[in-house]
Amino acid sequence: MAKEKGKSVFFCQECGYESPKWMGQCPACRAWNSFVEEPAVRKRGSGQTARSAAGSYAAGKSRPTVLNEISMEELFRIPTRIGELDRVLGGGIVPGSLTLVGGDPGIGKSTLLLQMCRNLAADGRSVLYISGEESLQQIRMRAQRIGAFTDALRLYCETDLAEIEAVIEQERPGIVIIDSIQTMFSGEVGAAPGSVSQVRESTAILLRLAKGLGVSVFIVGHVTKEGTVAGPRVLEHMVDTVLYFEGDRHASYRILRSVKNRFGSTNEIGVFEMRQEGLQEVKNPSEFMLSGKPQNASGSVVTCSMEGTRPILTEIQALVCQSSFGIPRRQTAGTDFNRVNLLIAVLEKRLGLQIGDCDAYINIAGGIRIVEPAIDLGIVTAVISSFRNRPVPEGVVAFGEVGLSGEVRAVSMAETRVREAAKLGFSVCILPKVCLGGLPRIPGIRLVGVNSVSDLPML
Repeated sequence: MAKEKGKSVFFCQECGYESPKWMGQCPACRAWNSFVEEPAVRKRGSGQTARSAAGSYAAGKSRPTVLNEISMEELFRIPTRIGELDRVLGGGIVPGSLTLVGGDPGIGKSTLLLQMCRNLAADGRSVLYISGEESLQQIRMRAQRIGAFTDALRLYCETDLAEIEAVIEQERPGIVIIDSIQTMFSGEVGAAPGSVSQVRESTAILLRLAKGLGVSVFIVGHVTKEGTVAGPRVLEHMVDTVLYFEGDRHASYRILRSVKNRFGSTNEIGVFEMRQEGLQEVKNPSEFMLSGKPQNASGSVVTCSMEGTRPILTEIQALVCQSSFGIPRRQTAGTDFNRVNLLIAVLEKRLGLQIGDCDAYINIAGGIRIVEPAIDLGIVTAVISSFRNRPVPEGVVAFGEVGLSGEVRAVSMAETRVREAAKLGFSVCILPKVCLGGLPRIPGIRLVGVNSVSDLPML
């Protein structure tokens, strides 16, 4: 492609929609003030494209295939020897896949990928780490904290995709890391690196390399202040897998979540702890999240949420006190603000609790964010405990969805939640009564079924 001088087009930064003029609202994604002006890129002529396509088809390089003739052999995956990462990827790296890894600055994206490269290189796989942000010496300094590396890992500092494409085609590595996509540029696009057109064109080149050569490519992406990957929204549609690193950069834990995966489930998460030597897997997140839980403190209760097929026990803390202002404050950390307001209104209406003139603060301890309705009963129990200054007995775990009538509704995978609580030594489980019918007897834990919030034992 060649640049066409003197002309420019407007791109939507959210979805990549192209327009010959500026518009206040994008007609595709309805985002306001999202258009930016960038130099136009002239495409190849349609006649040339059609002729080359016809020649390719005539040569037998590409032909339609009958669905029933497609082989159903099991997809081969490359294990990274990082159990939490393999879980999120769906069992390992798929050859020829394109994976986008996003997260806040300093969260550990480059550290995790460098640890993955170390394990893959130790298994004898050829790995090429391409950095556009750090020098070779800086990467070496970070690698010394992680451990020893073999010669199967090679480093390359470059931002020009023409050079990168030539190196990949010559070296033919098995895995390629691009750190980061916002620093890469193509000489065929006149815009600056990190712009909408550059990010889109760079990703298209890497996608062609991944599918054409069977190379697994990992792309590191910067995020905006809203927490989404910077660049056009079409970037997430082009890749096969999108992974997000979550968590407070000042805390020790990290959560790796899959929001898109063409080769596996998007419900699984991986939990890591940041240490001096790098990211360490947390094989039992429930025990990790409950460490430091206060004893005999009002407003504290343990609940169980499901992240994919993994149950996680977390502590919900509530602080309810008389307000010093005309309008009470309501504040949440780690859960949905509107959902908490709804549950407090249910307690006021169905139980007659006078919380309307009280400040209420809800916190999911450990910094994890949970929006599953199954934690409703835990939030309700914590609010009642703090309001009446009555601690919840030790060894109690509660989960269930609460409706507007105060009823406690059934939740999925109740047996898995109860078994996780019993494994960690909890002796009493408060759960929806409708879930008791399908549960077997689990040794070491007593099940208490409730139909509504008025049936809570602590009342």
